[in-house]
Amino acid sequence: MESTMFSNFIVALSAVVPMFCLMSIGAFVKYKKWLSDEELNHMNRMVFRIFFCCMMFHSIYTTDLAATFRPKLMLFGACGVLAVFFLSMLIVPKIEKENRRRGVIVQAIFRSNFVLMGIPIVANIFGDENIAVSTMMIAVIVPIYNILAVFDLETFRGGKFALIPILKGVLKNPMILGAIAGAIFLNLGIHVPEPILKPVGQISAATTPVALIILGASFKLGSTHEHRKQLSGAVFGRLILVPSIMLTAAIFLGFRGLDFVTLIAIFASPCAVVSFAMAQQMGGDADLAGNCVVFTSALSCLTIFCWILLFKTLGIF
Repeated sequence: MESTMFSNFIVALSAVVPMFCLMSIGAFVKYKKWLSDEELNHMNRMVFRIFFCCMMFHSIYTTDLAATFRPKLMLFGACGVLAVFFLSMLIVPKIEKENRRRGVIVQAIFRSNFVLMGIPIVANIFGDENIAVSTMMIAVIVPIYNILAVFDLETFRGGKFALIPILKGVLKNPMILGAIAGAIFLNLGIHVPEPILKPVGQISAATTPVALIILGASFKLGSTHEHRKQLSGAVFGRLILVPSIMLTAAIFLGFRGLDFVTLIAIFASPCAVVSFAMAQQMGGDADLAGNCVVFTSALSCLTIFCWILLFKTLGIF
């Protein structure tokens, strides 16, 4: 019994320690001022436009679609995100009276950092060779996040929601473009020569470490005294309430193993980093949005560890 508990503890630890180490390296880089804010922005843009595109292409092109295609998982993931969003849109306005904060809190609760911090969870537990299922979920979850985030922030600032421009923006997303290209090349049997595929694979392998280091170096801790209550609610909703409800539902619906850990990656990950930039651009409370990213990212190393240890002990994966 003790050996089983210790084994489960090691699995949970191995899922979060690599992420914590990489983000700590980024924080150290920031502390030493080896990279300026402008240089970090350029690197972040490069990772988003090139590295993630290569990761999506390589992951889908080199996988067996028949073995990794999970319609039930995709449906649950999409419906789960929609359910969390609409419940948040109903509940948050009853608690928070200020529109600038309503949109930010809703986005913090429903929109996770699935790509940056979710995929590594799966990779650390099952290995890099088994992330294809999780990577394919990006093509489902990310467009939904983008559309709902704009709808949320526009609603609370009294703006106009325009679906067509948003969909055009989604289709220009490098991750979506990489996924589409990978699916086309795979289904049409287009052979990518090894001298080209190899560097694409190397960039794909470097994506997560580089992105997490940049994330750690990008954190900025703002003042919390004006919105401590709102921040606490957003952190609790994102890291405790949402995963407890959605993962319990997933267990009852029969999700196990790799599929279940993918759902942990979606519903237990911290707030998406991009939520800060969107709040800033769309009239939301940017200070609150930034603190939601910082605090959920820092605390998620502990909460994700606890979720993984719990469900590993229960034998869910």
